[in-house]
Amino acid sequence: MLEVIGTDAAGVAGLAPSSLVLLRRARLVLAPARLLADLAPWWQQEQAAGRIPAGAEGPELLASDRPELIHGPLEQALAAGRSAVLLASGDPLWFGIGRLLLQHFSPDQLRFQPAPSSLQLAFARLGRPWQDASWISLHGRDPQPLAAALQKRPAALAVLTDPGRGGAEEVRRMLRASGLEAAYAVWLCERLGHPQERVQRLAPTAPLPADLDPLHLVLLIAEPPPPPDPATLPLFGLPDGIFLQHADRPGLMTKREVRIQLLADLNLPAAGLLWDIGAGVGSIGLEALRLRPQLQLWAVEARGGSAALIRANAERLGVQPQTVLEGRAPAVFSQLPDPDRVLLGGGGSDRAAILQALLPRLRPGGVVVIPLATLEALAELRPLLERAGLAVTVAQHQSWRGAPLAAGTRLAPLNPVLVLRGERP
Repeated sequence: MLEVIGTDAAGVAGLAPSSLVLLRRARLVLAPARLLADLAPWWQQEQAAGRIPAGAEGPELLASDRPELIHGPLEQALAAGRSAVLLASGDPLWFGIGRLLLQHFSPDQLRFQPAPSSLQLAFARLGRPWQDASWISLHGRDPQPLAAALQKRPAALAVLTDPGRGGAEEVRRMLRASGLEAAYAVWLCERLGHPQERVQRLAPTAPLPADLDPLHLVLLIAEPPPPPDPATLPLFGLPDGIFLQHADRPGLMTKREVRIQLLADLNLPAAGLLWDIGAGVGSIGLEALRLRPQLQLWAVEARGGSAALIRANAERLGVQPQTVLEGRAPAVFSQLPDPDRVLLGGGGSDRAAILQALLPRLRPGGVVVIPLATLEALAELRPLLERAGLAVTVAQHQSWRGAPLAAGTRLAPLNPVLVLRGERP
């Protein structure tokens, strides 16, 4: 039986009494190099304290940093009946050596005794429940999965960093590239479980500690971004992290690059009336008001609590929508005056019925813009615009964002978007 015992950053000093008993009896001990250095002094201390017989020979020590080199010695020890202990970090079955061991040994040859994982310890230090947390490992991996995870705007994201590929700074660069610096608190957690552990919140512009320990992880905790000064914001193309989000669907908003294109396709008049159907958090309609302050915005969103959220975002941006309605289209259309511009961003399977209901209301010279994700939706909706006599254009837009890759930069793709546009003569 190979005893696989998890440790925290305190190493041997942090082991439970039952694990120490196994370690004292072991004839072969495998551990990362950082822990091996502690074993010889520990053995001498145990002998001095009488917990190990005086003169007893210490176990054979073997570094486990290269797992492919330990299989032979382990097989020999198990075949010879020698007691063996492998010290691992945290929970060996969570991004640990346990998976590799199970590829070479049967489960009945292994007994796992996990320590609290670094994730558990990190959230414990912050005093924050973590059942809603996501996690991702960047050890030896391309950072693209981190960019994809950030697009979903998780409530909490733990990142197991790779010090050899940028470490914590790589995480901050990716956060900056995603436009979400204002939406997350960045916590740096070092040497968790060690007497000299350190947990600190990093300001966006603060440098990393000069003595940053390689044994660290980063926690990204979503929080409402601080109210911006509307006068200092860009005229359009606001960062995604500026907007308050729905807590249960935090990534459900139109990304900056697509928002810019939709605003251009709407060809906003200096004055007039804009319907924003499926307004979400209000990002497109509210940006339209920053471009055209005399425009009247009528925003419609079916999700409960959306009206308060859109109004809060409007206050942050220094604009005022005419009306925000919580309700389902097209049932609420009777409450809206005829529009000059329509953005149809929601509706799902009801989108065709919504489009058919709004087209008779569109004023002469009016424009309707519809962002779509699938070719099937395009095939369904385009004929409706053409039969109504609108001039129709179709475009597909694909954007990439620069993301760190080792010492360089790669382009991380965003989802492509089809834009269906109709203009009434």
